[in-house]
Parts: sequence; C-alpha cells; structure tokens
Amino acid sequence: MLDGFADIRDLLEVGGPVVTVIMLVTLAMWTMIVERLWYFRRLHPLEIEGVMAAWKSRADKGSWSSHQIRRKMISEVRAGLERSLPLVRALVALCPLLGLLGTVTGMIEVFDVMAIAGSGNPRAMAAGVSRATIPTMAGMVAALSGLVVSMRMDRWAAAESERLADALTGA
Repeated sequence: MLDGFADIRDLLEVGGPVVTVIMLVTLAMWTMIVERLWYFRRLHPLEIEGVMAAWKSRADKGSWSSHQIRRKMISEVRAGLERSLPLVRALVALCPLLGLLGTVTGMIEVFDVMAIAGSGNPRAMAAGVSRATIPTMAGMVAALSGLVVSMRMDRWAAAESERLADALTGA
C-alpha cells in the first residue's frame, strides 16, 4: 500500500504541478460519476415508482392538460437523470487539455535547458521531456476512464427516459 503512495508521489514530482491539477480534476470527475451511479441504482427506482403511482392515480389521462402533466413528469425525471452529466463531460474534455498544458510547460523547460546547456546534453533535457510527456499521458488516461463511463450513463439516462415515457403512455 505504501509503495502505491510512493509511486503516486513520484508521478506528481516528475510530472510537475499540472499532474496535480489533473489528479484533482479526475477526483472531482469520479466523485460525480460515483454519485450518479448511486442515484441511478438507489434513488431513481424510487422516483419512478412515485411518478408511476401519481400517474395511475389520475382519473383523467386523455385530455390536453393530462398530456402536459405527463410531459412535465417525464421532463422532471429526465432532469434528475441528467443532473451532473454535462459537468462530467466537461471534466472529461478538460483532462486532455490539461495534459497539453503540461506538455507545453515541459517543453519550455527543455528549451530553457537547451538554451543554457546546449543541445548536446541529453541528461539535462531528460527532466523536461518527462515533465512534458507524463502530463499528456495522465490527461489522456483520466479522460478515457471518464469518457467510457460518461457515455454509458448518457445512453442509460436517455433509455430510462424513453422507458418511462412508454410506461406512462401505456398506463
């Protein structure tokens, strides 16, 4: 366990401050993802039960006003399903951009070393090169991990909304 923390510390040191920012953004992104997954599994089924019971208890289901009430119920459920998903998508998109920022700052270090020590000293440039590549890798890994889950949650939310709309139409 301590070796894992030492590896993370080493990654943060070698990658520079941008990797720390990427780590914090990834932590925020995954916190929101876990919250959404918890909502989908625990709270959403209860919300669906409440909406279905409220719709079934209505005597009038064919008038214009009842259709508007049905649309409102579906819209509220869909809003609950999609809460935080745009922010998760934004954080997913932000991770590679932060990686690119780390690449640029690392390359600036390489150019500084080249200006001072010349291009014939590869050891002097190695720190800058690693500082340039590690944030890129970290940003891409963070984005890919969040992208897969984010896309699945988007599809699941759309499918759940359609399922509810179909259920209320048939009820």
